[in-house]
Amino acid sequence: MKSLIKSLTSLPSASLLAMCLLSVAPAHADDGSKIAFVSSERILREAAPAKAAQSKIEAEFSKRDKDLQDLAARLKATADKLDKDSAVISESERIRRQRELSDMDKDFQRKQREFREDLNQRRNEELAIVLERSTKAIKQIAEAEKYDIVFQEGGVYVSPRIDITDKVLKILNK
Repeated sequence: MKSLIKSLTSLPSASLLAMCLLSVAPAHADDGSKIAFVSSERILREAAPAKAAQSKIEAEFSKRDKDLQDLAARLKATADKLDKDSAVISESERIRRQRELSDMDKDFQRKQREFREDLNQRRNEELAIVLERSTKAIKQIAEAEKYDIVFQEGGVYVSPRIDITDKVLKILNK
C-alpha cells in the first residue's frame, strides 16, 4: 500500500486527478449522475449581453480609434513629404523635420499603447460581467435540472448530448 501511495504522489497532479476520476467514475456511472458542458467561447460570441458589451465598447472607443487612424495618416504623409523633399531642403531643415517626425512617431506609439491598454481593460470588465451572468444562468439550470457537475471548456471531446450551452444562451438572451 505504501508503495502505491508513493508512486501516486510522484505523478503530476493532473495525472493523479485523472486516475482518481477514472477509478471513481465506474462506481457512479449507474447511479443516475448528470453531467453537462457549457462552451464559454460560444457564450462570449453569441449571447445578447456579450454582443451588447461589444457594441458598447466599440461606441466608447470609436472616436479614439479614428483619432489614431488620423494621426497615423498624418505621420505617413509627413514621412512621405520628408522623403520627397529631402533632396531639395537644407541639412538643418532635414534634421529638424526628422526630429519632428520622430516626435510624432513617439506620440503615436504612446497613444496607440494607451488605447490598447484601455481597450483591453474595458473589454475585460465587460466580459467579467457577462461571465458572471453566465455563471448564474449555469447554476440556475444545474439546480433546476439536477446536474451533479457542469464543465466549461477544457475537454478534448464533448458529446452534444451533455452540452447545455443553448440553454444558457436562451436564459442570457432573455
